[in-house]
Amino acid sequence: MNLFQLRAFRLVARAGSFSRAAEGARVSQPTLSAQVKALERDYGVTLFDRRGRNIALTRLGRRLLDVADRLFALAEEAQAVVAGTDAPSQAFLSVAADGPAHALAVLGALERRVPGLDFSLSIGNSEEVVRSLLAYEADIGIMGRAVADPRLAAVRIKTDRLVAFAPATRAMRRTAKLAEIAAARLVLRERGSATRERFEAALAEAGLAPARAVEIATREGVREAVAAGFGIGIVFESELGPDPRFRALPVTDANLEVAEYACCLAERREQPLLRAFVECALAG
Repeated sequence: MNLFQLRAFRLVARAGSFSRAAEGARVSQPTLSAQVKALERDYGVTLFDRRGRNIALTRLGRRLLDVADRLFALAEEAQAVVAGTDAPSQAFLSVAADGPAHALAVLGALERRVPGLDFSLSIGNSEEVVRSLLAYEADIGIMGRAVADPRLAAVRIKTDRLVAFAPATRAMRRTAKLAEIAAARLVLRERGSATRERFEAALAEAGLAPARAVEIATREGVREAVAAGFGIGIVFESELGPDPRFRALPVTDANLEVAEYACCLAERREQPLLRAFVECALAG
């Protein structure tokens, strides 16, 4: 593949227009347009939907952009290795996480260390994070579950814990026993989420099972269902945050600690940008 054409495609995709890409790269717009058209012509594909002056990536274009981001990030890392620096001055990092709180905190610290950093962040359950890593769709993942897959390397970066939470208007004590939580109507994440796995493991260890449960596919959905009065939710303590609609119900008779891990493909663990990400996570 012609890397000049691929670079032109990435510049346009990231800028969102041919004119902005040309201005940012200090090249003529016809040059960029010709390179992108040549790439599409050579492979018989359409990478952008063009509607007048507006453009949007096609599905294939979005997939190619992910590959191009990783390719040019590796080129930057290669340059950093040769230059003897810890991390490239400009880089792109694709992050998959089972929640935004920890990931964004680490990315904030990493951006201060690598001022030219660009990133994407996708949120899903732990199984989806693992799939993204193995499919080369994400460079690094953060999740509350250890992985046994030999293709992945993981570093424990912090410890969180699960808490129950209920509507602020609900009459309950300030703390709760695990059996009391299990007996209530629960609002739980989908199977495959670290939150649900750890909570159900704690119930099983205590010989308990949920009496009634509503399953919601997203963390935001769980919060809204609890706010609407459908039951008691379970969430990472760091992710509950200040919200006048809720009050936390710490469970006093069970260990609900959950370790958070940074994971990447084992073959990529020594890449400078990934090492820098892990160092920022450990320092936080």
